[in-house]
Amino acid sequence: MVSEKLKAILAVLLGNFFFATSIVAVKHISPSLITPIALTSIRVGGTAILFWLFFGLKAGTNQFQKADFYIILICALTGIAMNQNFSIKGMSLTSPIHASLLVLTTPIVITLLAIFFLKERLNSLKILGLLLGIFGGILLVFSRDVSVVNKSGQALGDMFVVFGAISYATYVVMMKSIAHKYSNTAILKWVFLIGSLISIPIGWHDLRLVQWASFDALSWFCLFYIVVGATFFAYQLVNFGIYKLGASVAGSFIYSQPFFATIAAIILLNETITLTKFLSAGLIMTGVFLANYKTK
Repeated sequence: MVSEKLKAILAVLLGNFFFATSIVAVKHISPSLITPIALTSIRVGGTAILFWLFFGLKAGTNQFQKADFYIILICALTGIAMNQNFSIKGMSLTSPIHASLLVLTTPIVITLLAIFFLKERLNSLKILGLLLGIFGGILLVFSRDVSVVNKSGQALGDMFVVFGAISYATYVVMMKSIAHKYSNTAILKWVFLIGSLISIPIGWHDLRLVQWASFDALSWFCLFYIVVGATFFAYQLVNFGIYKLGASVAGSFIYSQPFFATIAAIILLNETITLTKFLSAGLIMTGVFLANYKTK
């Protein structure tokens, strides 16, 4: 019989697999068939519908303290509207391996925000980790990738991914203050609903211009995968892991994303691995480890 711990580990791994491989799906349909801003509207709006369809009437998921609802609003803005728009725009311009490695800067940004806003203590290991992680990210952003067709847009795409990581890190730090008060589904359904109310009006013009007849079976599958697999199911799987394993343990599985994204990019997009990518990956991963290492 499978233990609850093993179920949680498998859930978090699968969730990170969805997140990582969705980069390939995004690149298949955006910007060639649908603009990033329109794709974000569909992703956020579709996920909001699914959360309310399955959890809308669940008891105890519609009541929040007034002060906490303001935090929900901020989380919807940073974690959904800003994060999804920045991330998808970045994914459409840069390579999957670049995007997945830059996502690893999220824990670095979380550590920085926690130091400034949550007054977490700063030690020599954290300082070294932050410097290594930031340098690894800078090295990756300013490196050239021969597998990217639009070379001029790659650096811009990398920067959008970093902005997405910063906005998501802000979401995580804000969420820490209310996560213990309410269920994950209660928070997520409201965050996605509010996020969709922000994202859909922004992307409405582009949504109206989408040529749906141009979508073939693979393109429809990619869209389905992004909304259902890489958002609705992925958030559920990762949240289950956080509940069972704790945030720090579950969060460490973010290291698996570059592995999954790299395999998918090599098989499906014929992407190449360079020395710069290896070096950047080593710096970022070492930086994240040191910045989050807890001494006894």
